[in-house]
Amino acid sequence: MTTPTTAPQPTHGLLLMLILGTIQAIMPISIDLYLPSLPTIANEFNVTAGAVQFTLAIFLIGVGLGQVVYGPLTDKYGRKTPLVVGFAIYILGALACALAPSITVLIAGRFLQALGASAGSVISGAIARDLWRGKVLADRLSVLMLVLGAAPILAPSLGGVILSFWNWHGVFWVLVGYGIIMLLALSRLPETSSASERASIDLRDTATNYLAILRNTPFLMYVVISACASAILMSYITSSSFLYIDMLGNNPSQFGLLFGLNAMGLIGASQLNRRVLRTQRLEIVAQRALFAAVIIAMIMIGCALSGAVTTLTLSALFFSLCVCFGFIMPNIAALAFGHVHGRMGSASAIQGTIQSIIGGVAGTLVGVLSNGTLVPVALVIGCAAVLGCTLLIITTRRYPAVQA
Repeated sequence: MTTPTTAPQPTHGLLLMLILGTIQAIMPISIDLYLPSLPTIANEFNVTAGAVQFTLAIFLIGVGLGQVVYGPLTDKYGRKTPLVVGFAIYILGALACALAPSITVLIAGRFLQALGASAGSVISGAIARDLWRGKVLADRLSVLMLVLGAAPILAPSLGGVILSFWNWHGVFWVLVGYGIIMLLALSRLPETSSASERASIDLRDTATNYLAILRNTPFLMYVVISACASAILMSYITSSSFLYIDMLGNNPSQFGLLFGLNAMGLIGASQLNRRVLRTQRLEIVAQRALFAAVIIAMIMIGCALSGAVTTLTLSALFFSLCVCFGFIMPNIAALAFGHVHGRMGSASAIQGTIQSIIGGVAGTLVGVLSNGTLVPVALVIGCAAVLGCTLLIITTRRYPAVQA
């Protein structure tokens, strides 16, 4: 494990967790805050729901691609400097979105915004993995989910309020402000990477280092499993506003409330996960959660095909999936990084890139297949859940988990 050389011990507590949580939250806030605005944007630009949903997918793809760059940069130059650069790019992208006169400019702005946000995604994860391992890492990631969970609870409701008193452009002006605040907050962030390891890294070896990490079979398998879980979550997020608002007739404020309630399931599960890990192994908890996700997906497919979809049934199904997600992601991440030693930034970048791209592909697929019903969403979620569960069973049998 990399030993931090400059971080004072007190920053390992509440302040550090709060900073890491708010840095990681830049991605969910950037997605969730404007979810209530998607139907409005589609109407204003006179485009299809699929075209507007692509602004979500391109954001995820941009986050994934950006992490490929930030991974080796943070291993070479430390955690703080690349974060500053990333947040500056994020602010420029948010400005472009706020001023966008067309869907094309909005898509381009979202991509630029994502390239900046990807720094927060990969580097906050690298900092956590600098400091913790095994069950301790899973515990800390569960705590981070408590902070992250506030984003989907508060952001859609705030987005609905902004839409009521301003317009969708105002959502992105708020994101510009968030980026500026976070840029200022980075001064309190400690440097956790090892100076000796940074000195040993040559950026010309980036491709070789990435290939070495990709040849780490157990790590890669767990990353693909986490990407399947990401596909489940992004299919839900991408489609939720259209399902709740257009299909079921809820208004943006009601959508924000329902979305927030579902997010509470994720928060509650991630905190319960910390207690469960005191007596249960990481892989056992993850297996049970993924198996439950398969069952929920099958029920969702049945409801979609039978037409038995109401606000209550849809919310119950999405809430249950969010609960599963809260048990899956921290434990799969801990299992993955139990097989990694050194170059945590690059490894974190690979994890984030694969998760983001597969999540973006799932979101795009949901948009392409969109027909105004739950059927395509349920089918994509079902395929991702079955694949993730199958791969986890195979992986845990072939590669024993590294416990700590």
